[in-house]
Amino acid sequence: MSETSAPHHTHGPHHAAHHSAAPEPQHGSTHAPPSPDEDGPRRPWTVLAVALAAQVLVVLDISVVNTALPTIGHALDIDGGNLQWLVTAYVMMSGGGLLLGGRLSDLLSRRGVFLTGLTLFTAASIVSGFAGSASELIAARAVQGLSAALLTPSALSLITTTYAGAQRRAALALWGAVGSLGVAAGVLLGGAVTTWTSWQFIFWINGPVGVLALLVGRRAIARERVARPRLADLDLPGAVAVLGGLAALTYALGATATHGWWAAHTVVAMAVSAVLLLAFLTIERRADKPLFPPHVWKLRALVSGTAVMLGVTGLLVGAVFLTSIFVQTVLGYTALETGVAFLPFALAITAGTVVARHLLAHLAPRVVAAAGLVMTGAAALLLSTAGPDASYAADLLPGLVVLGVGVGMVFVPVSVTSMSGIPASHAGVASGFLMTGHEVGAALGVAVLSAVASTAGSLATLDGAADAFSRGFTCAAVIAAVVAAYALWRMPAQRVTGAVGHMHH
Repeated sequence: MSETSAPHHTHGPHHAAHHSAAPEPQHGSTHAPPSPDEDGPRRPWTVLAVALAAQVLVVLDISVVNTALPTIGHALDIDGGNLQWLVTAYVMMSGGGLLLGGRLSDLLSRRGVFLTGLTLFTAASIVSGFAGSASELIAARAVQGLSAALLTPSALSLITTTYAGAQRRAALALWGAVGSLGVAAGVLLGGAVTTWTSWQFIFWINGPVGVLALLVGRRAIARERVARPRLADLDLPGAVAVLGGLAALTYALGATATHGWWAAHTVVAMAVSAVLLLAFLTIERRADKPLFPPHVWKLRALVSGTAVMLGVTGLLVGAVFLTSIFVQTVLGYTALETGVAFLPFALAITAGTVVARHLLAHLAPRVVAAAGLVMTGAAALLLSTAGPDASYAADLLPGLVVLGVGVGMVFVPVSVTSMSGIPASHAGVASGFLMTGHEVGAALGVAVLSAVASTAGSLATLDGAADAFSRGFTCAAVIAAVVAAYALWRMPAQRVTGAVGHMHH
C-alpha cells in the first residue's frame, strides 16, 4: 500500500534507519566507555516532530489516493487504463529525484532543502484538490513527488544530525514506524475522507498540516552555514537523465493499456528510456562528482537487496492498486469499506516483519527473503482465482493475509543486509539507493501489473475489472517466483549476527 503498509515499511529510508548493523552495547556493562554518539546534550523533540509530520504527509500521499481512485476516475472522467497515473506520477518523480534530493541535502543547507520541499509539497497538495481534469491532477501529483524527493532525505538528515545516542535511536525507530503505519493509515484515511467529504479533501488535508510544520520548522530548525557549492557538484545532467529515463519507462508501460505493447507510441517511449538510462550510466562514470558513485555497484549486498526491494515493493503497491479497484468496482464497496478491508492486510505485513526478525536468528537472509516471496507468489495465485461473483471473506481475505505476511517477511532481511557493512561516510548514498529502489519499484509495480491486467479487460467496468484482476495477479505470481530465485541466488548466505542497530545518514 504504498502502499499498504510496509512499505513503506517501506518508505525505504526507514529500512536503512531501522536496521544497520552496529550491535548495541550490552545493558549489563557498567565499565564500557561511552560511544561517541552518546555524547552531547539532549535536544528538544521539536525537530523530530516537524520531520515526522513531513514524512507522514509523504507516506500518506502514496496510499491515500488508492482508495479514492474509482471516485476520482468517475469525477474527472478518467478511464481505467489511465487511473494508474495518479499513483505512478507521484512515486516515479519521487523515486527518480531521490538521489538528487539526497545530494542537495548534503551540499546545501538541510534546513533550506527541507523547508523548500515542504513548501512545494503543501502548495502542490492544495493545487491537486482544485484540479479540474486528469492532466492537471497528474501534473500536480508529479510536483508532489519531486517535493517528496527533497523532503525525505533532508528530513532523515535533520534527524540524524540533530540527535545523538539514545535520542537518535528512538527518533529513527519512530521514523520507521511512521513509514509502515503511515501507509496503512493512508488507505483507511483516504476511504474515510472520500466517503465523508469529497476526494478533494484527501489533498487539501495536507494544507493545514504542511503550513503548521513550516511555521514550527522555521523556528525550531537551526540555521547552518554551508559553503556555496558549484553547479558541477550537483551532477544535474545525471539527475535529468535518470529522471527522464525512469519517467519514459513508466510512461511506456502505462501507454500499453491505450496503445498496445507493439504500437509505435510504446516502442518509441521504451527506446527513449533505454537511451536516457544508458546516458545516465555513462555520465556517472565520467562525472567528477557523480550523483551515484559507480563503486556502489560493487557492494553486492546493497545491490542485491535493492533489486529485491524493487521487486517486492512493486508487487505490494501493484497488489494494493488492483485490489482497491476490484473491491470497489466488483464488490461494490464504498471507499471507507475498502479502507477497512485493507486493515487485515496491514496487520499481516506487520506480523510478517516480526516473523522475519525471529527467523533471521536461525536462517540466512536470502532464505527468509525467498520464503517470503514464495508465499507472496502463492497468495497472488490464490487471489487470481477471484471472479465477478467473488466475496471478500472467502476469495480475497485469505490471499491478502498470506500476501501481507509474505511481503513483510521480505522487507526485514533486505533492510538488514543492504545497510550492513556500509561505512558511515557512504550511508547516505546507500540509503538513497535503497529508497530509490523502493520508489521506482512502487511506480513500476503499478505500471507493469496495470498494463498486464488491462490486456484482459477495462479496470473501470465490472466484468473487465474481474478479468483484469485475475490476469494482473497471475503476472504478480510469476514476478514473485523470479524475484525469489534472484534473492536465493544473490542475497547474502551468511546469517546476521548482532543486534539491529541504527544508521547514520
